[in-house]
Amino acid sequence: MWIEPEEVLLAGALWVSERANPFFVLQRRRGHGRGGGLSGLLVGTLDVVLDSSARVAPYRILLQTADSQIYWNIACGSSRKEITEHWDFLESNLLQTISIFDNDEDVITFVKGKISGIIAEENRLKRSEEQEENSGKFLEAELKMRKLFGMPEEEKLVNYYSCSYWKGRVPRQGWLYLSINHLCFYSFLLGKEVTLVVPWTEVTQLEKNATLVFPESVRVSTRNAEHFFSMFLNVNDTFKLMEQLANIAMRQLLDNEAFAADRSLPKACKTLKNVSALKRDFDARAKNERYRSMFRLTQDERLDGHTDCTLWTPFAKMHVVGQLFISNNYICFSSREEDLCQLIIPLREVTIVEKADSSSVLPCPVSISTKNKMNFLFANLKDRDFLVQRISDFLQRTPDGSWSDTNPLSLIGSSGSTGVPQSAGSDSVHEGRHYHGGLPTAQQGLLRLYQQDGPEDLGPKAMKERMKEEAWNIHFSEFGRGVCMYRTSRTRELVLNGIPERLRGELWLLFSGAQNEMASHPGYYGDLVEQATGLCSLATEEIERDLHRSMPEHRAFQNETGIAALRRVLTAYAHRNPNIGYCQAMNIVTSVLLLYGTEEEAFWLLVALCERMLPDYYNTRVVGALVDQGVFEELTRAFLPPLYDHMQALGVITTISLSWFLTLFLSVMPFDSAVLLVDCFFYEGIKVIFQVALAVLHDNMDALLVCGDEGEAMTILGRYLDNVVNKQTVAPPTPHLHALLTSGDDPPPEIDVFDLIKASYEKFGSLRSDVIEQMRFKQRLKVIQSLEDTAKRSVVRAMMSELAFSIEELEDLYCLFKSKHMTSCYWGSSSSAAQRHDPSLPYLEQYRIDPVQFAQLFSALSPWVCGSHTPTLSARLFRLLDQNQDGLVNFKEFSTGLSGMYHGDMTEKLKLLYKLHLPPALCAEEAESALEATHFFTEDRLQESSFLSDLDSVRQQEVTSGEEPKNGGEDGEEKKEVKDYRYYLRMWAKEKEPKRETIKDLPRMNQEQFIELCKTLYNMFSEEPSEQQLYHAIATVASLLLRIGEVGKKFGNGAKKAEAPPPARPGEEGPGEGTSTDAQVCQALADAQLEPPTSDEETKDDTSVSSFSVVSSGSLQCEDIADDTVLVSGEERRGSALDADWSITFEQVLASLLTEPALVEYFERKMDIQAKMAACKAQRAVERQISSASDHELSQHSS
Repeated sequence: MWIEPEEVLLAGALWVSERANPFFVLQRRRGHGRGGGLSGLLVGTLDVVLDSSARVAPYRILLQTADSQIYWNIACGSSRKEITEHWDFLESNLLQTISIFDNDEDVITFVKGKISGIIAEENRLKRSEEQEENSGKFLEAELKMRKLFGMPEEEKLVNYYSCSYWKGRVPRQGWLYLSINHLCFYSFLLGKEVTLVVPWTEVTQLEKNATLVFPESVRVSTRNAEHFFSMFLNVNDTFKLMEQLANIAMRQLLDNEAFAADRSLPKACKTLKNVSALKRDFDARAKNERYRSMFRLTQDERLDGHTDCTLWTPFAKMHVVGQLFISNNYICFSSREEDLCQLIIPLREVTIVEKADSSSVLPCPVSISTKNKMNFLFANLKDRDFLVQRISDFLQRTPDGSWSDTNPLSLIGSSGSTGVPQSAGSDSVHEGRHYHGGLPTAQQGLLRLYQQDGPEDLGPKAMKERMKEEAWNIHFSEFGRGVCMYRTSRTRELVLNGIPERLRGELWLLFSGAQNEMASHPGYYGDLVEQATGLCSLATEEIERDLHRSMPEHRAFQNETGIAALRRVLTAYAHRNPNIGYCQAMNIVTSVLLLYGTEEEAFWLLVALCERMLPDYYNTRVVGALVDQGVFEELTRAFLPPLYDHMQALGVITTISLSWFLTLFLSVMPFDSAVLLVDCFFYEGIKVIFQVALAVLHDNMDALLVCGDEGEAMTILGRYLDNVVNKQTVAPPTPHLHALLTSGDDPPPEIDVFDLIKASYEKFGSLRSDVIEQMRFKQRLKVIQSLEDTAKRSVVRAMMSELAFSIEELEDLYCLFKSKHMTSCYWGSSSSAAQRHDPSLPYLEQYRIDPVQFAQLFSALSPWVCGSHTPTLSARLFRLLDQNQDGLVNFKEFSTGLSGMYHGDMTEKLKLLYKLHLPPALCAEEAESALEATHFFTEDRLQESSFLSDLDSVRQQEVTSGEEPKNGGEDGEEKKEVKDYRYYLRMWAKEKEPKRETIKDLPRMNQEQFIELCKTLYNMFSEEPSEQQLYHAIATVASLLLRIGEVGKKFGNGAKKAEAPPPARPGEEGPGEGTSTDAQVCQALADAQLEPPTSDEETKDDTSVSSFSVVSSGSLQCEDIADDTVLVSGEERRGSALDADWSITFEQVLASLLTEPALVEYFERKMDIQAKMAACKAQRAVERQISSASDHELSQHSS
């Protein structure tokens, strides 16, 4: 490729000149190409160790002048063919022009300008942002990767690192290439080459560890091997990038989401030396994820930048050191000391941003004012002017509607209500809508709705509750209220002491981040309800089934008001996120949310739970809950090792933890107690659930250690949780159904939920969210790969009874099939990934491939090797297997087709081969003539229509025969109608029943189809040891079948000829009419073998086509039979058209083939698919590629 001209001081070092003229020199690097000897080995080793292999291509072109000692490198190439094209361009377009220049400086200036112009034009045509942003060195490394590992251009390199790969006990120094879909390693030391390729989708474990044997190493585990890499310059940076790439692969396995580069990422001010655009993208993604997780922001929020600063805290009268974060919709602050102070300011709330007066005490301050009269003062900002300009830019982009309107929840509200949602007023005018502001649940939560008529409670519990409310009001007056509230350690203390019921909904919205999302989407929920109402799907059916199981003990869900609200929220969310739809346990969580908030608030809280706070918990396979279950096991092993060993032996942890995490203890603990855990969860996140779960196990450790089985352990934990009580609750106690069922004569002592929460913080409060996220990543790899293994076992178990493949063969087939599907997802295909993968389908039908992928697998695995005819046969088999004609084939259909080829008996194999030459396998495009293709397709349709018409006539006869009234009068007519109705139902059921096909059910084969069958058979035997015997046998069988067809035609058409003789066609001869078909097939078979056809006289003289008249004495080469070979030439077709009355049956084909022992032995031979699959795997693995020469170069050498 052309490169920006750069100076070269030593043109001869490590390079060999191959061509030269007065201005240009073409050079080859030592160690590449032919020969090289010791110097070649040394240069090759140095290239790998010093990264020269990535930086320097094996060929280059230099610009030189006679008077200068400086050379300019203007082009490089990875092959001789590429560099030769550039050399020819220079000689034909530039050499004559620059030869007339008098000054060498003019020559250099002209050539440099010309090369720069070519590069600019190429970049303009390609319009590739990555190639514009990436440095030349990185682009050359990417080119080297593609060449070494055989990757297509769609495979993008993210970064590459120098490291050692431990092969056995010997470290191999080389280069690790991390691409979007693969981990690759290459090393070349003194002639020893090591090549490794690991797809990210096959990684089961990724660990960073430091041992005496492997210092600062990274272990990459797959199902079959472990790979160790060490000696990194920055192991942390490498491992983080590996984690991100593995996460993307797991997401691809989970829901088929391929990687998509972030096009909105701002371009770098300057091209970084060794950092690609994709690496910048991944770094930005990692920062965005940390930022969103820290402040509970939505998934579309992108961090623009962050800087160190101080924040003046009026409640503490001090400046707090921390970091200021700016994104497209928020200004956030987090103190350096954990829990000291956190602040979130939505830009829609900002009214003024101004620079304050700077002083020695308060350098570079910026003041930000909000709509609710709060003022925030930031100081010690390094680049204050730029910061203020960025905030102003984002403020200008903030939509006017959400910037000018005020959400009541973000302002000061009364303690008696959580406020009316913004869309309620606008929706109230739509009386015909299913959700509007006039609904009771659109104005307040169900708990307030059912408690507002009760008498005022003046007891000690009520006074305690009012004291809590007063404490929160004091906090609001001191720290602010709404989204811009200062969040400090004092806030955390108030949450742990329990949120008052009147404020619970408001604070849940605030701490979860749902309030920001609701304020930025006014009216969204109401519109969603209207769109979802009336739609019927699997999710809506499951919702209806579970509605009355959602907290049936609570009075709010014992009437239609609560049930209808729950239905609307769950249905709206299923419509919003069809990937999740509905999952059991969502109804329990949502019913609790509806108790403390309006429908719209409950909906946005559910969005925050499912999409941010509990990721992947509620998808079809509850992957998130399984991941946290694995994290919980790991935490139990770390904090409670004796109990862990015993619980693992009983298998209890995996049983209990799933229900604990999915419902946040709401289904296993009394409601008044569990809701306090939900308070802490919305403020602290998932770590609270882990802490409480560990505390529950710790409190019951002694009893659990003496348990003898799983049931006893479950009983102990269940009774313990049933007796966790909230002694401070004001509401009347809600009966807990599980507690009523499991309480015995001697109930255990009650446990105060506040004591449990306090103990969990004291004993396990050292848990950190970032540590949990790291553990989640490790478990996610394990869980998703385990689910994939389960899917594979389910497929194998389902197919074992239907197919003759062994378990190992089916497993290998499934892996190859899925691998082909996954490869197409990121390297492109004719259909989208979403079309080919549907997780809601059974495992057998989840992965599907299109004709291109099917052809690749067919050519690699099919036992019928047909040379150049293989793609045609593959396309026919695909059409035959694609029963629903959607252009996709699933694994069941694919394996069924292969099983017939490998393990069917002779009849089954021949039946499959026979059907491959009939519609729908044989399509109209493959016919020799469009008219004839239309003929045999319309003939097939006419047969079907005649069959249906016969069936209808039979039905009509039976119906009319049943019209006679047995008892007379109207009763007989009624019975007749009932009988007819049931009769049609039975007939419809019979039509739907799959019929077992017999050989008599196969349609007849016409002459055109028979010729195609002969062509396929002649292509099948090119690699067989008994090739000649098989060809002779096929010729004999073909001639026999031709005579059978002729005899059948005479018997079938005798009556027609007696009635009216057909008019003779122009050019047809009477005496040769009976032998024209034999001549055509003989000519077709001869054409298929590319042999000179026999003359018409010879054909007419010899009425019986023997095997030796078709097959020459010379050897036949299958490769010579092309797909586009015309079997019968156009002139002959006009002279003697194919006989439309000629046809044969499958029984005749089978009987004829049975007369030839060579064919019987071939079709009865057992085929072994293991060797084919091993070769296919070896083809998938990247083979060693010789970088010394391309095909072009080798052809030059050979000539």
